[in-house]
Amino acid sequence: MAKKQYGLGKGLGAILPGTGKDLGEMRKPVGYVNKDIISTVGATPANVSDIIRINIDLIEPNPFQPRMTFDEQALEELCQSIRSLGLIQPITVRSRSEGKYQIVSGERRYRASKMAGMDMIPAYIIKTNDKGMLEMAIVENIQREELDPIEIAMSYQRLIDECDLTQDQMAQRIGKKRSSITNYLRLLKLPAKLQHDLKEGLLSVGHAKVILGVENSALQEELCDACVREGLSVRALEERISKLGKESKTSEAQELPEFCFKAAEAIGKYFDGKVNVKLNSNGSGRITISFASDKQLDEFIHIVEKNQ
Repeated sequence: MAKKQYGLGKGLGAILPGTGKDLGEMRKPVGYVNKDIISTVGATPANVSDIIRINIDLIEPNPFQPRMTFDEQALEELCQSIRSLGLIQPITVRSRSEGKYQIVSGERRYRASKMAGMDMIPAYIIKTNDKGMLEMAIVENIQREELDPIEIAMSYQRLIDECDLTQDQMAQRIGKKRSSITNYLRLLKLPAKLQHDLKEGLLSVGHAKVILGVENSALQEELCDACVREGLSVRALEERISKLGKESKTSEAQELPEFCFKAAEAIGKYFDGKVNVKLNSNGSGRITISFASDKQLDEFIHIVEKNQ
C-alpha cells in the first residue's frame, strides 16, 4: 500500500527546486541579525537595535505581567515545538542593573524555553521605563486576546490607574471601542463569586452584563448559580430577571396598608383605576396618577374644589 500523503502532496523540493536538504536540517531555528551571545553578567550588546542571544539565566520575568495564569498544556505544546524547531520568534527585553534583562513581552515563550532546557534565548532589546513597559505588556496581551474577561478588565483598570490613560486613549491604543472598555470595567463591580465563574468560563460576558442590571448582590449570585446549573441562555436570563421584577412589584403592592388601597380606590374611580401608591418605611410616600387628557384632570380638580 502506498504511503498516505498529507498537506499539498508535494515536498519542499518540488516548491523550491534545488534545495536538496532534509527536513531536519531545514528546520533549524532562523538566524539572527547579531549573532553575538550575551552569556555573562555585565556584558552588553554592541547595538541595542539588534536581536541577540542571551543566557536564559540572565533574564527575569515581567513584574507587570497582566496574565495571572499560564495554561500548562499549552506551555508543554510550545515546549515540544521549541525542542524540535527552536524558538523562532524572539522575546522582547529591557536592560536592568547588574547585566540582567527583564521581559517586556514573550513570557510564555520564555517559560516554554526554560522547560525545553534551552541555555540561550533570542531576544530583541528595547529601552523603556516602568510605565512604558507596563503599557506595552498589557496592550500586547490584550491584542493577543488570550486573557480571560476579568484579566482584561483588570488590565484596563491598571492602564487607567498606573499609566494615566483615559478610556478614549485606551480605545486608540488597543483598537477597541470605548463602549467595550466601559463594559469590561463594569465586570469588576461584580461579587467575587461571579468574577471567579467568569475567569473559569462558567459564565459568559453576555450573562454578566445582564446580571449587572440587578442591584442586589445576593440575587446576582443566585442568578449566576442558575445560569451555571441550568445552562440558561442570555435571553432566558433576561426573561427570568424580568419575571422576578414583576413578582417583586406585586409583592410590594400586597404589603401596603389598607388605607393605601382605599386612597388608590377613591382617587382611581376618576382615572379608570390608573393610580399607584408607594409607601416608604418612614411613613412618607407618593401617589402617582395617570390621566388620559387634560379634561379628565380638570374634572377631578373641579370635584376636589367643590367638596372643599
